[in-house]
Amino acid sequence: MATSTFVPPDLDASTFEAVEPLLRALLERPVHDAGELERWLVDRSELGAACSESAARLYINMTCHTDDAAAQQAYLNYIESVPPKIKPLAFELDKRQKSLCDKHDLDPRRYEVLERDTAADVDLFREENVPLETELDRLSQRYDQTIGAMMVSFEGQDRTLPQMAQYLERTERPVREGAWRAISQRRLQDAGTINEIFDHMIELRHSIARNAGFDDFVAYTFKSKHRFDYTPEHCRQFWRACEEVIVPFNRRLEERRTRQLGLDALRPWDLAVDPKGREPLRPFAGGADLVRKTRVAMNALDPRLGTMFDSLGDGTTARGVKDGAQLDLDSRKGKAPGGYQYMQDRSRKPFIFMNAAGLHRDVETMVHEAGHAFHSMFCVDEPLLHYRHAPIEFCEVASMSMELLTMPHWGVPGAFYANASDLARAQRQQLEGSISLLAWIATIDAFQQWIYTNPGHTRTQRTEQWLHLDETLGAGVSWDGLDAEREVVWQKQPHLFGAPLYYIEYGIAQLGALGLWLRSLEEGPSVAIDAYIKALSLGGSRPLPELFAAAGIEFDFGPSRVARLVERVEKELAKLPE
Repeated sequence: MATSTFVPPDLDASTFEAVEPLLRALLERPVHDAGELERWLVDRSELGAACSESAARLYINMTCHTDDAAAQQAYLNYIESVPPKIKPLAFELDKRQKSLCDKHDLDPRRYEVLERDTAADVDLFREENVPLETELDRLSQRYDQTIGAMMVSFEGQDRTLPQMAQYLERTERPVREGAWRAISQRRLQDAGTINEIFDHMIELRHSIARNAGFDDFVAYTFKSKHRFDYTPEHCRQFWRACEEVIVPFNRRLEERRTRQLGLDALRPWDLAVDPKGREPLRPFAGGADLVRKTRVAMNALDPRLGTMFDSLGDGTTARGVKDGAQLDLDSRKGKAPGGYQYMQDRSRKPFIFMNAAGLHRDVETMVHEAGHAFHSMFCVDEPLLHYRHAPIEFCEVASMSMELLTMPHWGVPGAFYANASDLARAQRQQLEGSISLLAWIATIDAFQQWIYTNPGHTRTQRTEQWLHLDETLGAGVSWDGLDAEREVVWQKQPHLFGAPLYYIEYGIAQLGALGLWLRSLEEGPSVAIDAYIKALSLGGSRPLPELFAAAGIEFDFGPSRVARLVERVEKELAKLPE
């Protein structure tokens, strides 16, 4: 690993006063040749890693403890006082970096992506956008706090919304309905607040785009996310593929489910229960058990991955990153929704956050986030911070591939499923979900693109567009008497608030992960794992299509590719007992 002595090992980069002298030193340092430029780039990367890690730790603790006033205030103080001061200096560094790269000849293959991305960032920066971005961070925190505070009293106990999901798998239909209604009513209580937050976010994001010279936030985002290899039109092709291929696939599943449950029509609370009336899968009990069983599955898949996973900890911690913890897994009151992996860039240690409630979907989340952690760990020796982070579209290949490649090992001794019937159910659920999810991805992406190309829309118009998309791409269920609940389903998707226009990546990556999984079937698991490791080890050092090519998979998310993959998955599903 290339090392840098430029940044003091004990630097607290959570304050601008500590970081400013180092930023200015980089701006003022003479750079006479390519060798000195490469050292300058490494030193800048190390400073960026220190800043990134300080922000990561504050964010992790804030999401792990949304009811901790000190953790919330520490994060708020940071986003209000540090990034707004750093961003203008970072822009000056970007400009200097671009100028230096133009002046000194560097290896074009090695630095192609870095130079391309930096040039885009220089073009986009506007100082007047800095306070708008700070306000967006505040609003995102407010959304997390609002969702994190949601509790439901059910069957005599107060429960978080992730904990309530277990009741949606219960075989007793009245219990499922009661749980679904309780969750939905709780969401409706804060629907107005969340709409207010979102209205303000849309206004701010449109202003950011206009300030940077774009007609709308979609065009701005494609450049800011460095989406050089596909366009909004490619996304629209994906939506059409989902409407033409995925929705019919989902309707076939829903028709079979309706028959097996003996119903005239499915309701929203009928989608998670086992259609043959079997008790819900309960693959683990608590975060520590989840880690033990995941470790077994990972070692069975490949000992290299098992060793990496083992380094994360035992799953017993519930305190954010305190004392070096790298896992916070169990759902509890005051915890933000969802799951994520966040790399602590200077220590090069990943952190996994999730809301485990003992369900099979938690197994999927665990191996998914482990895939992100593997991606980070395979890049630890990369000296440039920029290359230790890959394009999101490929980051999600790293995670989604783990959901599929670990499947054969969920039933090994000591893993999740001790009998063949439960294993087959879990594998079927995973395969069906890997296809059916694509329609939801298309819905969220289409919804966001409509929102930001129509920034002056009213809430009524937004609701009408949501209902149109749900009718076109959504589940084939009866919403009779549930109009208010249906209108706000989109509010549960945190990406809309904290990561705008970040969702199509899951669709692109799911198709890539399916391609890698098919390689494991056709060429053998070891071939697929070796390709996985080879591609992940590149980090973000090559353009997106080359990363896909390194894994031996197609970079294509158009209708013909989707249709081919669905046809093949259905053949594999036919081999699994129901």
